[in-house]
Order: sequence, then structure tokens, then C-alpha cells
Amino acid sequence: MTALVAAVWISAAIFGLYIVAIYLGALVDGNLDQWNRDLPRLHDAHSLMATMGIGLHFAAGTVLLLLGPLQLISAVRARAPAFHRWVGRLYALSALMAGLGGLAFIAVQGTIGGTPMNIGFSLYGALTAIAAVATFWHARGKRFEQHRAWAIRLFALVIGSWLYRMDYGFWALLGHNMGHTPTFDGGFDVVMAFFFYIPNLIVAEAFIRARQLRSAAYVKVGAAICMGVAAAFIAVSTYYFTALHWGPRIVQRLLLTL
Repeated sequence: MTALVAAVWISAAIFGLYIVAIYLGALVDGNLDQWNRDLPRLHDAHSLMATMGIGLHFAAGTVLLLLGPLQLISAVRARAPAFHRWVGRLYALSALMAGLGGLAFIAVQGTIGGTPMNIGFSLYGALTAIAAVATFWHARGKRFEQHRAWAIRLFALVIGSWLYRMDYGFWALLGHNMGHTPTFDGGFDVVMAFFFYIPNLIVAEAFIRARQLRSAAYVKVGAAICMGVAAAFIAVSTYYFTALHWGPRIVQRLLLTL
């Protein structure tokens, strides 16, 4: 678990810096069309509601990427419970806002990939919003086992938007973008509309079951394998994406600022 949390935190922090540099930088420059460089049709000058929705999604998502791993560290929960509670409230609120912002964008403008992408991303946004509410609700009711389970599910969902980029980077390395099209409607793109969060939930459920069934050794072994594979995947993908994509773009933005 420690290796997975460390890998996620480092990678998420780099991606969070990328979001700030590229998307906030475009906002500061007054050139929101730059948002369309990586994912076409994110910004439509004629749709203020869609722009506000995706902007809220990005802003809240950056907060989530940086705060999420903190909530998984047991030492923080034990030694600074008040800090854990307040960060948790901000985290749940940010997740709710990110989910609703994404849903608003899809409702107003739709995704570039069409119906499959609309369905997959809408389900993702709805599940994220539901998990955020459930996490907060169980914490308020002092149902801490249920709260922890939903917090793990929420974290697994939240990192999906970041893993979406990671998966594409990994596929470019291994599959040379086979099945991917510029309009995100290829075979690989259709699979990715759901794949960027469903495996996360499977790993999360494995971890939750391992916690609940402490006497079942095979469950612990299975969960450990899942988390080990996930940590290795994140480490390799982060290196590849940072070296070839995130890093150069961040440096380019910093040089423009200076």
C-alpha cells in the first residue's frame, strides 16, 4: 500500500503541476483555445456554460490530486484527526464539484468521442459525485468502516482523470496508438471511455475486502498483487509521460512566464 500511495502521490503532483501550468496558464493569458491542444473541443468560445463546467472540473481536480494521498496515510488520521476531517471535507466537496462540472460540460456540449464517450464519462462523473456524498455522509454519521470504504472508492475514482492520460501514454508506448483516432472514436478510445475508472474500482474493492476479511490469506495476497501491479504501472507510465509530455510542457510554460 505504501508503494502505491507514494507512486500515486508523486505522479499526481506532477500532473497537478501540469494542469496548473497549462490550463491555468491559458486562463491567465486569456487564450482558452490552448485547452484544445491535448483534448479537442474542451473550450468553445460560444458556450460559457460548457467552459465554466470544464473549468470547474479542472480546478477541483487539481485540488483532489494533491490532497487525495494525504487522506490515505493512517499516521495522519491517527495523529491529526482534525486536519484529516477538514481536508476530507474539502476533498469531498472538490470531488462533488469536479463530478458536477464534468456532467455540466457533457450535458451542454458533449464529448469529442460521441455517444460511447458521453456515456462512459457521464457514468464516471455520476459515480464520483455519489462517492463524494457517501464518503461525507458516513463520516458525519460516525459509520467509520463504511466511511473508509467509500473514501477508498472515491480516491480510486478521482485518480481516473489522471490515469486516463497515463493509459494513453502507456498505450502509445506499447501499442503505438493502435485503435486511437483524433476524434476519440476508435476501438481503443471506446474501451478507454470506461477503462480509466473501472479497473481502479476493482483494485479498490480488492483492498476493501482484504481489510474486512483479515483471516483470508489468499485475499490479502491477491490485493497485494493488484496494488503491486498498479504501483509498477503508475511508476513506468509517470516516467514515460513526464519525460515526453508533461515535463517539456511544464518547462515551456515556466520559460514563457519568466
